[in-house]
Amino acid sequence: MNEIREVDRFECKVVNVIQNLVWKGITVEENGTKGRVYFGRVNGELNINHGDTLYLGIRPVYEVEDKTMQVTLYDAENKKLDWTLV
Repeated sequence: MNEIREVDRFECKVVNVIQNLVWKGITVEENGTKGRVYFGRVNGELNINHGDTLYLGIRPVYEVEDKTMQVTLYDAENKKLDWTLV
C-alpha cells in the first residue's frame, strides 16, 4: 500500500463557489475518488470559479473531535488557500 506523504498533491475541480463579504466558500471534488471537501475561508479577492483546477494536500493528525486528517487547499503555484479537518 502506498503511503500518502505531506508533499503529495491531488488534483481537484471546483464544483461550487459561494461569495461572502470577505471570504469565498469553495467546494472541490477530487478527480479520482469524486470525494468532496468544503473550504469556508478562501480569500474573496482571488479569482476562483466553478470548473477551475486546484490541489489538495492531506496530512494525518491526532484525532481532534473525531477528525483524523488535515486537508489543505492549494493553487497551481502551491500557495496555501485554506485548510480544514475531516
